[in-house]
Amino acid sequence: MRILFLAPYPAYESPSQRYRFEHYLEFFHQKGIQYRYEPFLSMAAWKIFFKPGHHFRKITGIAGGFARRWILMFTVAKYDYVFIHREAAPLGPPVFEWIIARLYRKKIIYDFDDAIWIPVASQYNKMARYVKWFSKVRQVCKWSYKVAAGNSFLATFASRYNSRGTEILPTVVDTESAHNRLQNHVTDNPAIGWTGSFSTLKFLDIILPVLQRLQGKYDFTFIVIADKDPELPLKNYRFIKWKKETEIADLLNIHIGLMPLYDDDLAKGKCGFKAIQYMSLGIPAVVSPVGVNTEIVNNGINGYICQTEQEWEDALTLLLNHPELRQKMGAAARDKIVKFYSVLATRDQFKSLFS
Repeated sequence: MRILFLAPYPAYESPSQRYRFEHYLEFFHQKGIQYRYEPFLSMAAWKIFFKPGHHFRKITGIAGGFARRWILMFTVAKYDYVFIHREAAPLGPPVFEWIIARLYRKKIIYDFDDAIWIPVASQYNKMARYVKWFSKVRQVCKWSYKVAAGNSFLATFASRYNSRGTEILPTVVDTESAHNRLQNHVTDNPAIGWTGSFSTLKFLDIILPVLQRLQGKYDFTFIVIADKDPELPLKNYRFIKWKKETEIADLLNIHIGLMPLYDDDLAKGKCGFKAIQYMSLGIPAVVSPVGVNTEIVNNGINGYICQTEQEWEDALTLLLNHPELRQKMGAAARDKIVKFYSVLATRDQFKSLFS
């Protein structure tokens, strides 16, 4: 069996790719499965792609990606399966997917972990909204042999166009060799924290008033781990610049992990990865009742599901004041992730996509 993997970004750089399929590649190697991995962007283009400016370098980076994709099309015939994460190319119609499915008649495994059919774009690449061709998602679903969707909301969308081979494959962590440490909840100064990207910083507005009230009563630090500092107006506040090399150690600064969300289709497309990361490290998660969050978190057992400000305040007050509760919930959280949201628990399901 030979597999061609197509992804937008260089290998082992993007969290979406690392936690959707890249952590299974070593397992494939051990099983003697032959594969080739071809990202669209080069490393040089990736490093500036989500930064302001650099317009000429972005254009040349995209042009280089298209050139490599066209050359690659001449080699597709030798593969049995083509795994496409999100899209073969970030702009324009699904030309490469059409060539793979219709001309070469190859079996496409289509994987996505966000509601990528909804027209949105990065604040640093606003023009992308007009050239990304968001409708391609349903077309690729239709042409695919199988679709691996990150949650039930995404799978419901995909199954409208591909009812024969759509399944839910959660976004998972490697609990054996990466997310394999546990938080120690014995501390005089617990920290509540949140991790994410600049595009999801807006969700912190949901919880900010609650944090401000709580800091008037209790001694705790609020930590944000992200690629951009939101400079929150809090008394005890710490920003940690996200780095791939230290992401797990940085998360272990947190004793209570937050995942607030607005209740809209974009949020329903989220795969609960913040909660999964917290919980894998023995950190109880406090989340909004949106989408897959209510499947990952068992309210009152390994975290809390909160809708109103009062519910958020009550849950955080309990966890701040009772380290033994954090420890108990953290252990239950870790157990949930190992059983259902780990590489070990899902690698056979991932392998079965190619059958």
